[in-house]
Amino acid sequence: MDYDVIVVGGGPSGLMAAITAAEHGARVMLLDKGDKLGRKLAISGGGRCNVTNAMPIDELIKHIPGNGRFLYSAFSSFDNQDIIRFFEQLGVGLKEEDHGRMFPISNNAKSVVDALLKRMDDLKITLNIHTPIQAVLYSDHVEGVKTLDGKKYSSDSVIVAVGGKSVPQTGSTGDGYAWAKAAGHTITELYPTEVPLTSNEPFIQQKTLQGLSLTDVAVTLVNPKGKAIQTHRWDMIFTHFGLSGPAILRLSQFVVKALKKFKTPDVIVTIDSKPDLNSDMLRSLLLNLTESNPKKALKNVWKGIIPERYLMFLFEQIHLSPDLNFHELAKEDIRKMAEALKQFPIHISGTLSIEKAFITGGGVSLKEVNPKTMESKKMPGLYFCGEILDIHGYTGGYNITSAFVTGHAAGTAAAERVSEL
Repeated sequence: MDYDVIVVGGGPSGLMAAITAAEHGARVMLLDKGDKLGRKLAISGGGRCNVTNAMPIDELIKHIPGNGRFLYSAFSSFDNQDIIRFFEQLGVGLKEEDHGRMFPISNNAKSVVDALLKRMDDLKITLNIHTPIQAVLYSDHVEGVKTLDGKKYSSDSVIVAVGGKSVPQTGSTGDGYAWAKAAGHTITELYPTEVPLTSNEPFIQQKTLQGLSLTDVAVTLVNPKGKAIQTHRWDMIFTHFGLSGPAILRLSQFVVKALKKFKTPDVIVTIDSKPDLNSDMLRSLLLNLTESNPKKALKNVWKGIIPERYLMFLFEQIHLSPDLNFHELAKEDIRKMAEALKQFPIHISGTLSIEKAFITGGGVSLKEVNPKTMESKKMPGLYFCGEILDIHGYTGGYNITSAFVTGHAAGTAAAERVSEL
């Protein structure tokens, strides 16, 4: 055998798998088609690298709506606290920010990538970059890999960690699905998740609100009968093609599924810009403000409730003059404004493409993968980790956590297989 373990793909899951296998005594080679490793890590968290999330495991799994429960087994031997310790042992101190997100104290993703590469160097892991793989070699078990230039490397354990189809500039272009199929695996339908939404609303097409951010709003996807399907509360932004920002990204996978399920050209997402107040409280607030300043124009009285640009937009939408004062105001006007603040509807036609998504939904079917070892149930010695699996979470450190945890499980099991053989 040329190597005990071959890892294909140098993203978060592949780096973790290679390091873990080598720490268990295996001779490891890592192959990547790109020119540098850890490219998805380098751009994650806005270039600061959100390495994991510190929340309790049950909570964390709730933030991985795409089959997160599959990870319970792997978490039992290596969890988010172990990821934190792992990096601190490599000399990368971490700090906790809002929503449990863990970042390097350096605020620089490069420190994370450099620490992983140094650890690989210390473990004498063979690295081959600029080395695209043509095929994983199989008989009744894994036999190794064949590179695009025709070279063959033999190994009894091959870990496929090549990512999904999102952010292709980092090298994840969906190569691994064909290798999985060749081993007899099912690939569940691929779709974009954590992706901006598109809208044909005239005000979106005319860029009326482009660049406007709303903080701490609740966005709700409703079904054709107006019943809520899913709500997320966080920040959002209006773009030249639709909506984006963390609350919207989290809603996107539900939009994709709803458009498919209801076979409609669009679905409605409502914006609640005052989620801490119910409709009655909001009507009282609007009324009290006008009563206290009876001679002032509404646009001045209600200023500060929400960003001024959004307030002026809502005045226009409900056909209410912003220059009226308390004495000129009808009760119905207050009700209309409260409703617009609580549930302004936007028709959503779809999402940007899977290539523009942060995360790929779908992948290698989990029914065919051992949850403890990440080994294929179809092909002995073949392992999968990271985004190629049908697992996806929200942004906020959940996907990288999944990548590290599945990488650790695959690396451990692949090295143990070698010693057993």
